[in-house]
Amino acid sequence: MNQLKLQKLQVTNFRNLQSDVVNFSPGINCIFGKNGNGKTNLLEALFYLIHRKSFRKNTGFPQFLSLDGENPEVVINSLFSDIQADEKISFTGKIERNGPQWSLNGKTTKKKLSVETIFINPFDSYSFHQQASERRAWVDHHLAVLNLEYKKNLSKFNQVLRLRNTLLSKRPTGFKDQILALDEQFALYSESIVKFREAFISELNPFCFHSFQEVFSEEHLLKITMKSSFAKQNREQIRDFYAKNIAKDEAIGHTHYGIHRDDFIMLFDEKNAFEFCSLGQQKMAYLSLIFAYIELFRYKFKAYPIVLIDDVSGELDSQRWSKLVEYLNKQNFQVLITTANEGFRDELERLANIQQIMVTGGHFQIVQ
Repeated sequence: MNQLKLQKLQVTNFRNLQSDVVNFSPGINCIFGKNGNGKTNLLEALFYLIHRKSFRKNTGFPQFLSLDGENPEVVINSLFSDIQADEKISFTGKIERNGPQWSLNGKTTKKKLSVETIFINPFDSYSFHQQASERRAWVDHHLAVLNLEYKKNLSKFNQVLRLRNTLLSKRPTGFKDQILALDEQFALYSESIVKFREAFISELNPFCFHSFQEVFSEEHLLKITMKSSFAKQNREQIRDFYAKNIAKDEAIGHTHYGIHRDDFIMLFDEKNAFEFCSLGQQKMAYLSLIFAYIELFRYKFKAYPIVLIDDVSGELDSQRWSKLVEYLNKQNFQVLITTANEGFRDELERLANIQQIMVTGGHFQIVQ
């Protein structure tokens, strides 16, 4: 993974954004303006360029295309600096109805840019603490970035799970024998995935504890734990569990239990953060988890991701804003942070070397 930092971005026909060339600093970039002017759209354009998908659900070309665009295409031009190689990298995405085209330094490519982004929006904390599926998705996504074998095994597990559920719902002749044969693979992947998840949590927790202390300067113990009945079981035990429960699975028409039901609980001073913490403390815990992952990412790849923060000042008082800003200012990763909150912007303005970018009606202007 390369240590890339964004220098310039120009977007054409993307939502309400105008074709301004936006320059970025290698540190903190504060993008401010009233709601509805294009702050989040700029983050989305960069995220799509790197990941080839939006962070918004069910979003594609028809939603990207500007209503005022004369040509039925979206173009995203970018210039990155490779810190380690001391060189510039241009990367362009051209998105049309029949699909996207990509070019690296002027040459057509199918490869993704070798850089990672972390996107944080104001609703992530609430969803994370409210829903087990969101916590599981968070772990699966971030662990897959760090470990390609985990990503591969999780994909194979999900394929087997879909086939198993199809057999349970349609019940073709001899389906129970087919399920028993599948369960050998099911148990194999389950055992592997649980071990990877345990290792991930074990690696993440020391960073989690330190990031909370460093970001918010509060004396609380923060950690994340895994809740899985398969944590202490080997492949044979997992396989036998499924064999004993085929009748129950058959009755409800799907696989009722497995690692796809595992949960991850954030503990705040050994108490469930969702049950015992205020919304502000929950957001502090979630942000600390994100920054812990960033540090673990740096440890693994010797490089930082680009961090995109979309107005997370809600539920944080001015003192916690200040601590968050101080923390960001001390880090070596590039940050693009949006805000419509004047108090939060005032905290950011106190920092030296911060790039201030005002957006009005899709137009961007550097504030001197």
